Amino acid sequence: MDTQNVILHVRFAPNGTVVEISERPQSLVPQAWFDFLSDKAGDVYQAFAGGRGVFRLTRTELDALKQAAVPAVA
Repeated sequence: MDTQNVILHVRFAPNGTVVEISERPQSLVPQAWFDFLSDKAGDVYQAFAGGRGVFRLTRTELDALKQAAVPAVA
């Protein structure tokens, strides 16, 4: 069985706040989605130079995190 891997790209402003992040639920601002992912899946985050980074997750993991994130905000 093939597992679909997903790479979520993060882009930061010079002051360290999140400007853009992929696969973000519409109900969350970019910083809130990054904070949630950092708390729940921080072990799969990789920082890059130039104010960028990525989370590497499977599609199943990402879908579960999205569902968990939305009720947490509501």
